[in-house]
Amino acid sequence: DRSPSRGLGDVYKRQLGYLAMALIDSSWPLVLAVITAMACSFFVQAGEGAVFAAVPLIKRRLTGQIAGMTGAYGNVGAVVYLTVLSMVSYQSFFLVIAATAVLGFVTLLFMQEPKGSITEVREDGTVELIQVK
Repeated sequence: DRSPSRGLGDVYKRQLGYLAMALIDSSWPLVLAVITAMACSFFVQAGEGAVFAAVPLIKRRLTGQIAGMTGAYGNVGAVVYLTVLSMVSYQSFFLVIAATAVLGFVTLLFMQEPKGSITEVREDGTVELIQVK
């Protein structure tokens, strides 16, 4: 199933994970806080994998360049979030991340996956149809 709703469960779990991380304070048992952080991390890494899985679908010939740009923009995001962390409390920081995850989810709803086949123009000018299942 290649419908856009296929990975929506992970998106919801990431948002809930960030909200749970925002609720952690000194009254939480350490074991519960670690389990919450591990669960949130699991779904964050699944989301990162989904982003890199979409890279070859953009243009197969430029996969390396697009993957590099994807990683570079990830680093820019890390710097932005680190800057936000330096200005707010930890609870507010995770609420900011949860809010941006919701924003990412909303933009995901507007994405359209290719159906049937996608075309790629080779360097020699020939056109290749790539079947998408």
